[in-house]
Amino acid sequence: MELYTFLRELADSWVLLALTLFFLGMMVWVFRPGSKLIQQDAADVIFRNDKKPGPVPAGSVPGPSKEA
Repeated sequence: MELYTFLRELADSWVLLALTLFFLGMMVWVFRPGSKLIQQDAADVIFRNDKKPGPVPAGSVPGPSKEA
């Protein structure tokens, strides 16, 4: 058996099965009961130390142009 043929059959069967099981396992792990608090904490991490919005830099506020 040629190496290419062997690798092709391996990828078409066992590797496909392994990747499918990995994907399903990750979906079960992400949507498991009790993970909502962990995911919410990860989503809010960028806002953890914010007290108030910072100043708006000059020229960054969109508005009508004065060129017309």
